[in-house]
Amino acid sequence: MKRIALTSTLVVLFTLIGAMWVYALFFASKEVVNEIADRAWTENAEIICKDAARQRIALADFRPITDAGADALRERAKIVDLATDTLDQMLLKLEATKPQDVKGQAIVPLWIGDYRKYVTDRRAYAEQLRLGTNVPFGETILMGIPLSEKLSTFAADNFMTSCKPPMDLSI
Repeated sequence: MKRIALTSTLVVLFTLIGAMWVYALFFASKEVVNEIADRAWTENAEIICKDAARQRIALADFRPITDAGADALRERAKIVDLATDTLDQMLLKLEATKPQDVKGQAIVPLWIGDYRKYVTDRRAYAEQLRLGTNVPFGETILMGIPLSEKLSTFAADNFMTSCKPPMDLSI
């Protein structure tokens, strides 16, 4: 009797799992939640973001910490500020043009608003460095995930890989 009950339970379980996969593969919506339809806007955004990334790379300081000197934290704060300035300029350029699709007009400003929070986090980190506090970079957490992850997901879903937040402060 137990064997029949176990077999029946397993058959029902595997049938439900199979039905779930059939639904997921053939019937569920394939629309990406973050994806916007205005490809021209996303292509232009990628160009803007790639330019900002090039500017940040030019600011990189590869000196060993032993060669940085007594003002190392203040120098690092200055570099963080300059790198963050590239993000500010990038966001201004992205805001200057609006996506043509309704969904894009609704969610791009939200993404830019989140990016501005990330920029604020970077500014606060630079201020900590200027005060002589060498702490790890801490970013805002939204709904249990780091803000940079949310920003990166949107950028990836719209094929704007250069628009992902820089990882220059993560190390």
